[in-house]
Amino acid sequence: MKTILRATLVLVAVALIASTYTFAEAGADYKAKCAACHGAEGHGDTTMGKNLKIRDFASADVQKQSDAELTDIIAKGKGKMPAYDGKLTKDQISDLVKWIRTKK
Repeated sequence: MKTILRATLVLVAVALIASTYTFAEAGADYKAKCAACHGAEGHGDTTMGKNLKIRDFASADVQKQSDAELTDIIAKGKGKMPAYDGKLTKDQISDLVKWIRTKK
């Protein structure tokens, strides 16, 4: 019984470490590629964000979009937003979508 508990705790610890690493990576990618326009927290509160009328990631309009829609926007671009397909991996784009979901 103790062995099962110990194994479970190890798996949970590894999962937490991996998820923290993923969000750290997503945060670094976001800061490098997105924050200049979308703002540090995704509120669109930069000069460029205000000029382009970028929506807050926490807004209902953004959060109601499916993961596939958000992935498509990041990969292909939208309006003046550049496409990141080929500049970011599919995993990096997926991690950015997960990061956007934390802004609810």
